[in-house]
This record gives sequence, C-alpha cells and structure tokens, in this order.
Amino acid sequence: MTLTPTLVLRSLAVAALMVAWAVAAHFGSAGHGSPDFNAALGVAPIVAAIAMLLWRVRHPLWVAGSGVLLAAALAWLWPSLRQNVALLFFIQHFGINLAFASLFGKTLLGPGDALITRLARIVHNGVLSERNRRYTRQVTLAWALFFLASATLSALLHALAPAEVWSVFANLLTAPLVGLMFAAEHLVRMRVLPPEERPSIAEVVRVWRLRAAAKES
Repeated sequence: MTLTPTLVLRSLAVAALMVAWAVAAHFGSAGHGSPDFNAALGVAPIVAAIAMLLWRVRHPLWVAGSGVLLAAALAWLWPSLRQNVALLFFIQHFGINLAFASLFGKTLLGPGDALITRLARIVHNGVLSERNRRYTRQVTLAWALFFLASATLSALLHALAPAEVWSVFANLLTAPLVGLMFAAEHLVRMRVLPPEERPSIAEVVRVWRLRAAAKES
C-alpha cells in the first residue's frame, strides 16, 4: 500500500475526528455542556450504524420508511435521552465491547476456525501451518477476553465510581488500550511466528480491500 498525500491527509482527518469525538464524549458523559448536544453526540454513532445498514438495503421505500421511523423514535425519546446522557454513553460503550467479545468468542465454539484464523487464511490464500492455526486461535481468545474485561470494568466503574472516572476510562482510554493490545499482539507474533507466516499490515489491508470490492460488485 503506497502512502499518498491524499491518504495521509485522510488518515489524519479521521484521527483528528476520533480524538475530538472522544474529548466531547468525555465532557458530555461527565455532565458538562448542553444536554441536547451531548445527547446528539451519544446517538450519532447509533444513527450512523443504522444508516449504513439501510444503505446496504438499497430499496428506496425501505430506506425512507425506516428513516421516518428512526426520526420519530428519536423525537419521542429525546426528552429521556437528554436527561440520561451518561447512561446513553454507558450503554453504547458496554454494548460495543460486549458485541466484540461475542464476535470473537462465538467463533471459538465448535469445530470451525476462530475469527482471526479465518482472516489469516484469507491473507495466506487458504494455507496455514498448524502453528499459525494454533496461534491465531489463541489470539482470538485473547481479544474476546480483552473486550469482555473492558465491558466488565465499564459496568463496575459506571456503578461504583464517579461519572468522571468512568468517562476517562470509556472515552479517553479505550482507544489507547486497543492500540496497546494491537502492539502487544504484534510483538508476540514477531516472537512466535516465522517471517513467512507474519503478514504485514499493508498485505492485510490489501486483501480486505479486494474482498470488500468483490462483495460490493
């Protein structure tokens, strides 16, 4: 993957947007600022996810009808949402971590490949050594436990700690912790697997771009 000025600027813009959202979410969760703005910030990722799902439907009537229902639901729930901003952000953070824990964990059940094993097969054109298969299964378990621990800690802090403490963990520390998890996994992979079984990030991105393009065509 070639780093072009456009790609660099786009990546920096996305990173800046993520940082700005995290900081705004932190202050909103802690009860600072306008309740309406904080509630809008809290529901924005949910609305965006629903919009992406509707976009894949590609049926104008379904999209229009679902959009009207979503707008009506938000209008009806808005008084409650603006009064329970901290709970809104907690449900979002807890739910996302629990969903990712389930995504990784359910692939460990049964005789099939674990999630990261499936990704590795795509990168290596379906051929994996037993060592790589065992390692990717262990990494899948590690990610499932990571997200489960994050969800558990989120629930405990929300129930027992001040809102500011929970907000620091959920809004300001979650992304760095995920980055540290990636870095730790990379270091372990460098130690455990030989060079020919360690794909670069560019290779993984290239394969997934081709796979996504094939799905959309």
